[in-house]
Formats: sequence, structure tokens, C-alpha cells
Amino acid sequence: MRTFGKWLGRILLMLILAALTVYALKREEITRLLAVNSLFSEEKIVSNFSNMDTLFLSAGIAKGDTAVSTLPNGTDMTMPASFDGWTKDRAVTGMVVLKDGQKVHESYYQDTAPEDLRISWSVAKSYLSSLMGIVVAEGLIDINEQVTTYAPLLKGTAYDGATVLNVLQMSSGVTFDEDYLDFNSDINRMGRVLAMGGTMDGFAAGLTETFVEPGKQFQYVSIDTHVLGMVIRGATGRSIPDLLSEKIISKLGYEQDPYYVTDGEGVAFVLGGLNIRTRDYARFGQMILQEGVYNGTQVVPADWLAAATVPSANTKDGNLHYGYQWWMPKDPRDGEFFGIGVYGQYIYINRPHGVVIAVNSADRKFKESGVTDGNIALFREIAETAGG
Repeated sequence: MRTFGKWLGRILLMLILAALTVYALKREEITRLLAVNSLFSEEKIVSNFSNMDTLFLSAGIAKGDTAVSTLPNGTDMTMPASFDGWTKDRAVTGMVVLKDGQKVHESYYQDTAPEDLRISWSVAKSYLSSLMGIVVAEGLIDINEQVTTYAPLLKGTAYDGATVLNVLQMSSGVTFDEDYLDFNSDINRMGRVLAMGGTMDGFAAGLTETFVEPGKQFQYVSIDTHVLGMVIRGATGRSIPDLLSEKIISKLGYEQDPYYVTDGEGVAFVLGGLNIRTRDYARFGQMILQEGVYNGTQVVPADWLAAATVPSANTKDGNLHYGYQWWMPKDPRDGEFFGIGVYGQYIYINRPHGVVIAVNSADRKFKESGVTDGNIALFREIAETAGG
């Protein structure tokens, strides 16, 4: 019995040492996984959304040597009577309103500051759309070609047969569960791959099921945007952070270097991983409002934006409309469109009134019925008030 006890003790000691060794080797991955599981918790969400680089791998985006572009102060506008209650109900953390390029409102909440780099979530899709437009104009991508032309890793997967245009319009036909509140959904499985330092390219290549022929039906599928990133990388041989810096960010006079959350291979999480100051989101929006021009430079081709920001995807009646990674309201109006991200991130653009609204939030009730419609209604009211 004494000998058996010694052996048992040795085995237990070896198991403990092995567990400690595994933990030491995987500590960062385990820490990131724990961060994912509490990312949206009520007590952490606001801080998390301003400090994503402490929770995940990341890659900087050089803002370049361009001097910070001034946002001249206009006359502070009077906000709608419902505004204060809205900021509380929607857990707003930052908001900037520009009218004709002048700042007419700026506010921050929940102990956040103007210097915070705030997570974009799917507003990042609209940035990637603009980068795609530049690369297309350079002749490196034909949006009517299949995605496998530029991303051969996707041959034999659910994306085989889909064109770049299909994917731009969220009409790839790929089966993907986008339910953010379901732990086992595809979008949340993807988040765990990201947290554990896995490969997003490999995750995309692992999708094999489709529910409809490409181009036949709009279905919002975030992994589609990652595939667009694969297409751009394949066509250019460059990383998205480098391209975004050179082609767009460096021309906008940003205040601070943004960054992308990345996977374990350093590939940018282009479908939702941008982190930028609220004022700098507004600068991007102003460039888009000005048909791609900023400080006298044509940053994004005007014809691309004209096509990207009007309804073209086959959306269902009574729903929001969609273009090339940009949204339009249910009752679309000329020159009104927006980028939107989960938990209340927006870049809203209203050309007729010359208004840009950049909003960051930590709204855990963002999926409740009527929330998005209410947000757009308020943005319209602000735009109409600012526009006189």
C-alpha cells in the first residue's frame, strides 16, 4: 500500500506539472477565450469596447504623416427632446455630428473619453467596401469574377461559384448562423477561433454548406466580408492594414493610429475588428459624404460609392436595404445610407442635409424590436434639424 501511495502521489504530481505546463504555454489563448466569454457582460462591455487590444491580438494601422485634419467647430446644435433619454437607453459612449464638415455636436458618456479607440464591429465592413472600390479601380479585381480567382483556398468550399459581387451584396448563399446571442452559432464559434489564435482563412474554408444559389437571396453573413478581405489580399499580395493605411487612413488626417483585431496568423478581422476614435469615424464619414473626396484628394472613386450606397441586394420587403457593405433605410431616400455594427455602432450619412453622425455604444439591447428603426428616426431628426 505504501508503494502504491508513492506511485499515486508521483502520478498526481506529474499531472499537476503537466497541467501547469499546458497553462503556461496556452495562457494567452485561455485569457483571450475567457475575454470572449465575458466580452459583452454588463459590468465589462464599456471598458472592453475601448480596450480590445488588451483582450485580443492586434495589428496597427499607420495614420501616416498627414497633419490632423481640423474639424472646425460650428454652432452647437440643439438636440431633439428625446436625445438625453436615448443616450441612456442605448448606452451611447460617444457621438460626433458634422454639418457641412463642421462639428456641431460632440459628447461622451459612461466614463469614456474622446481619446478612446472604440470597436467598430460591422462598421468595419463599410471601410473594407471602400478599399475594395480602390483596388477595383486599379484594375486588380473584377467584381464579376468568382472569389476563387483571387482566393484559391476557397475552391471546393461553400464559396466556390460565388462572384465577388455576390459576396459584396451579402448574397453568397453560404449557410452561416449569425445569431450573436446563441453560444453555438457560427458567428460565436468564429469568435472563439479568433480568441484562441486560430486562422480565419481556415474557418472560411471550412464552410461547405449553401442554402441557395449565389446571387439569388440576400442573407447577412459576416464571414462574407472576411472572404472579401481574402480576395483583396490575394489580388494585391498585401495585408489589409497596410493597404487601408496607404489608400484611405493616411489621407484623412486621423488623430491616432487605429488598429485591427487579428487572428493567430496576424490576419486582420476585417468584418468587425477596426478600432478608431469617434471623431475619426466621423472624418471617414465626411469623406464618403463628399463622394470620396477629402482635402481636395479623391480617396475613394465616386462611381464606386454611387454604386455601393444604393439598394442593389435582393432584400426582403419591409427590411433594411443593402448595397456593397452599406445599409439603407426601409424607405430609402437619395443620399441617405449608413454603416452599422452590433451593440450600436453607426456612421450615418445624409447627403441632402450635409450631415454625418458617428456613434459608438455598448447597447446590450440592440437586437430588441424597433431599436434600429428608432435610431434611424432619431438620426433623421438630427439631420433635418442641422440641415435647417
